[in-house]
Amino acid sequence: MLNNLQNPLALVGRILLALIFITSGFSKIGGFDGTVGYIASKGLPMASVIAALAILVELGGGLAVAVGFMTRWAALALAAFSLLAAFIFHAYWGVPADQVMGQQINFWKNISIAGGFLVLAAFGAGAISIDAKRGR
Repeated sequence: MLNNLQNPLALVGRILLALIFITSGFSKIGGFDGTVGYIASKGLPMASVIAALAILVELGGGLAVAVGFMTRWAALALAAFSLLAAFIFHAYWGVPADQVMGQQINFWKNISIAGGFLVLAAFGAGAISIDAKRGR
């Protein structure tokens, strides 16, 4: 029975994985100055450039995963992005005690999302995707 659901489940799974990045990318566009300030507060150089790259990766990669276009590459990019974000922005071991729980949740959420993207990179988008239509 699950074999019959493999491709629809892959489509729904891709969309669910992508949604957090698509919405976050749009939020960063709408709140660009705040995003730049937050990145700069972590001591990263060229915060405006990093913010623009984050939008590109989140929005571009999220949309690519959702529709199944160059899925393996987009999934690898989003896995790397998620891992970097976890260690740079959610380093729960270095925050005040009242922030540990929230940052720890976000850290492990990002680690888990990266795992999902690595599985997607390994197995591909499934038959309901642009990649499948292009023979990839």
